[in-house]
Amino acid sequence: MGDEKVAIVTGGGTGIGAACARELSAQGFRVGIHYRSSGAGAASLLAQIGDGFLLTADLADIEQVDAMVERIKGETDRVDVLVNNAGVSIDADMQRMRIEQFDAQRSALRGAWYLTKRILRLFMLRADSGRIINITSVIGHTGNSGQIPYAMEKAALDALTKSLARELKGRNILVNSVAPGFIATKMTADLPAEVQSEILGRIPLGRVGRPEEVAEVVGFLATAGSYITGTVIHVNGGMYGG
Repeated sequence: MGDEKVAIVTGGGTGIGAACARELSAQGFRVGIHYRSSGAGAASLLAQIGDGFLLTADLADIEQVDAMVERIKGETDRVDVLVNNAGVSIDADMQRMRIEQFDAQRSALRGAWYLTKRILRLFMLRADSGRIINITSVIGHTGNSGQIPYAMEKAALDALTKSLARELKGRNILVNSVAPGFIATKMTADLPAEVQSEILGRIPLGRVGRPEEVAEVVGFLATAGSYITGTVIHVNGGMYGG
């Protein structure tokens, strides 16, 4: 407890989430690093940044989210920044995808919505201050074959961003999305070589982005950008302009 600013990053054990946690720590935040299955990565990251705490939950399980919120309350009396980064990508074309897979993808959106609701009520609305940053995707704007539920989820998260920013009119709570393009993570590394090559051909900068380049934008929204809300910022090397 104290005056130190606090940021919560979901899916913070690897990839873009881990880069966001490092960036926010460098900006002076005490960081709560959430993970579901990447416990070793989250623990290693916490050892690197020093000032923070670990949080574990399956965000699709409301009871686990509630337990995680209680853990946050035990660690701090403030949350200044919430980065909704955790997500899944369950890919299959329309005819092959089962309803169970669709529902599993949809649960990621529900988890972000519910955690945001709890953090708002317990911390940000009371302080009349805060930053909510949703990590979405260029796919939510362009669509992509074999990723219909994923594209739907990310587009819906951008809609949440825009709608919540309007609901919070008059409050000092900013809500924005950061939509990465083709970023060097495990998810993109698993793509077939020919798919990676085709995507690279559509990027004017001609290269894959780094997680740290997404995190730089998150860091800006967390500490500056005081007249930016309800906005989607694209970080994709020029492959889509919004």
